[in-house]
Amino acid sequence: QVQLVESGGGLVQAGGSLRLSCAASGRTSSRYAMGWFRQAPGKEREFVAGISWSGSTYYADSVKGRFIISRDNAKNTVYLQMNSLKPEDTAVYLCAAGYTLASGSRLSQMPTYDYWGQGTQVTVSS
Repeated sequence: QVQLVESGGGLVQAGGSLRLSCAASGRTSSRYAMGWFRQAPGKEREFVAGISWSGSTYYADSVKGRFIISRDNAKNTVYLQMNSLKPEDTAVYLCAAGYTLASGSRLSQMPTYDYWGQGTQVTVSS
């Protein structure tokens, strides 16, 4: 029903920036909550940032002050601006969408989301 495609990943030096995009298609709605998760080799998938249908945001402590999530409903796209990147940010980043009014800490919970993208690799060199 909803398809998500991430882009913008790549290789960057520590301290640099990247902007990830996630384009949604299909039966999209402004009522969708959107989130970004990441998974590094040998580690569990972890929450990074989320944005509610109304635009409120929520971040993992590890990225607060460095990452910014935003959405452009007219373009059916959610973004993750990543600044001051660190080697520990290296991971596959996945976007997710859920037809929900969830906000705040609910955005950090995987069951909130119904659809997932394929992921894009972000590698930060030291």
